[in-house]
Amino acid sequence: FARVPDCFRHAVAGFAFYRSRNRKLDPKLRELGQVRAGFLRESQFVFSQHCKAARKFGLGDDKISAIPHWQVSPHFDEKERSILAWADALVLQGGRASDELFDSLHSHLSEEDILELTYHVMGYNLHAVCCKALRLEYDDVPERIQEIPIPSDGAVADWAGTAWKD
Repeated sequence: FARVPDCFRHAVAGFAFYRSRNRKLDPKLRELGQVRAGFLRESQFVFSQHCKAARKFGLGDDKISAIPHWQVSPHFDEKERSILAWADALVLQGGRASDELFDSLHSHLSEEDILELTYHVMGYNLHAVCCKALRLEYDDVPERIQEIPIPSDGAVADWAGTAWKD
């Protein structure tokens, strides 16, 4: 960001909003959404940094370790489950959230809190994508999804062209 001063100033202004004493959203809840965004975007940097911040604000290790499988974890209450589902809808579904999900979230958070949560989750969605695209990740490696070679003693099987026999 520092190579493009206007971009850097914009990013710093965003962090000022993030750290403002005027924020009403519980930082533990904010971090829960951001950690989930980092996990969903497969950003080692965002996930790792916000696990640490989540601990700082009181999120326990049991919850942090359950974020990848929150849907079946007993560690989250209804408010936290709504926040995690909201993060999933924002990041995985491009913001397509059902009315039922919004209503569940709204039963725990004010409209202002929901806006802040959405802003922060999507901000860290942006950071996660930028880190990966610009090769700033802790675990930057060549493409993870690659064809696995056939073992040297194997052969290609033509399953689609083989006639099945009963």
